Amino acid sequence: MLYNSSDRKETWKTIFLFLTLVFVLTSPFHYAIVNLYPSRIYVGAIMWSPAITAFITLKIKGRKISSLDWNWGNWKYIKWSYFIPALYGVITYVLIWGFRLGSPADKETITNWGEELGLFGIGTLDPTSIAIIGIFLVGTVEVIRAMATTLGEEIGWRGFFIYELRKVLSFTGVSVVSGLVWAAWHWPLLVYYSNNMLLEFITFFIVIVSMSFVMAYYTFKSKSLWPAVVFHAVSNVYIQKIMPPLTMKIEGTEHWLGENGIMFAIVTSIFGIYFWRKAIKEGL
Repeated sequence: MLYNSSDRKETWKTIFLFLTLVFVLTSPFHYAIVNLYPSRIYVGAIMWSPAITAFITLKIKGRKISSLDWNWGNWKYIKWSYFIPALYGVITYVLIWGFRLGSPADKETITNWGEELGLFGIGTLDPTSIAIIGIFLVGTVEVIRAMATTLGEEIGWRGFFIYELRKVLSFTGVSVVSGLVWAAWHWPLLVYYSNNMLLEFITFFIVIVSMSFVMAYYTFKSKSLWPAVVFHAVSNVYIQKIMPPLTMKIEGTEHWLGENGIMFAIVTSIFGIYFWRKAIKEGL
């Protein structure tokens, strides 16, 4: 953390420049999604806006893009960055099933999922085999595909933004501020997709801030932006693409399910607290 007042002032100027540019670059695409059509093209543009903003900010400040932590880092952190979001995604839905807020998918539902994944035409598959193959394929191929877009966000948020914040804030401050900014940056999408706006705003902010503690931990430990890229992609895939198709909804409990659901907020907050305490203990 910087203690020289002039250096701190310059860092805050860089932070505000970055945030202003993110808002300017992202706003047209947020407008397009809300008022035109939620096309993947617009979503992709939004997710790459933080990276482009980071590059522009570095250019303005006379710093090189190569100054970001592009190195792959220790494989240990990559593996944990896959395992942790997969784990909290599974735990979330196991709890949903256990408390009967939803139920494991029946044979018909799993079979329909298999058809969507194109698993037919290669022999007769039973539902268990479909589920196993589906989880494997989506958990690998889809994660790799998702990394193409999460990379855009993470170059900006974890590759650049949290390192600037770290110059003027503690680990706790970095995680909270970056989480709040990251969550607020999504607000037009929440407005467009939310069914219960107030509840989903609350749960989403809890989820994002909690994730920020974990992602900041692995970014700083690895000295690489790649664990955050993997973590973000795996989290999206498990909570959006894998666990929902394996779950049957129960009327009246929808607010417990999904990435804006209450259960996911509870589970991720526990993980966030654990990594917050772990980071403090390790002196990050």
